[in-house]
Amino acid sequence: MAGLTNRQNEILNIARTFGRVTVEDLAKRFEVSAQTIRKDLNDLCDHRSLTRIHGGAIIASGVENLAYEARRFVAAEEKKAIGAAAAELIPNGCSLFINIGTTTEEVASALRSHEDLLVITNNLNVAMVLYRHPRIEVIVAGGAVRRADGAVIGSTAISLIGQFKVDYAIIGASAIDEEGALLDFDYREVQAAQAIIANARSVMLVADSTKLRRSAPVRIAHLSQIQTFVTDTALPAGLANICHSRGIEVIEAMPRSASDLDEPGAEAPSPSVVRRA
Repeated sequence: MAGLTNRQNEILNIARTFGRVTVEDLAKRFEVSAQTIRKDLNDLCDHRSLTRIHGGAIIASGVENLAYEARRFVAAEEKKAIGAAAAELIPNGCSLFINIGTTTEEVASALRSHEDLLVITNNLNVAMVLYRHPRIEVIVAGGAVRRADGAVIGSTAISLIGQFKVDYAIIGASAIDEEGALLDFDYREVQAAQAIIANARSVMLVADSTKLRRSAPVRIAHLSQIQTFVTDTALPAGLANICHSRGIEVIEAMPRSASDLDEPGAEAPSPSVVRRA
């Protein structure tokens, strides 16, 4: 890319391959100081090629999502903590939708010890995680399978979703804007998510804080349409106010203070859970 150093172009290529880069890993790879890498990342963010996150950066994209396998590397520990916190809110003996996404897959993984669940999903990865467990019944929506990530999308999937009225819906989003809009990249995936929201008694959004620094072109819903938001850390004031005014319960699976965001040598906080009304 014009205007970037050779090292910055290499950093960008690494980020495109793995979805994210960290200051610590890049400093070791290029044998430079963490301060030098932070400057490189800031320059790449100024070019709108990357978006800064705690300890590193991710690819910035407002039109096309990251490759699915690359998304698994982005905020992996945060997603795992979110999945565990969300699963704790799901009682045994209930029915639920689980839609497409790497974070919703972490919820599914954390549900494997539950009993007497009925899970309807348009995510083949979720089905593969849960179908072997004898106390969990899995129903997979039919239709075209998106090769990139195992998502089942289209009118047939939406029709099946509409035949159920479940206790809980577990949904993800690729981006959340400052006004509380939940956003994604594929309108067909969004149509399935909207059907899931419409046919659940309680909707739980699972999304890590990197989604607050991204953009996507297709609107799924608004925060006001959900009942519970499980994320990794405290929300910005604007979104926190929306949740408070709408009575949305916010669960912070990995709370940390603002001073922890990107200090040299700072370690990730130990997982814990904070509930905010």
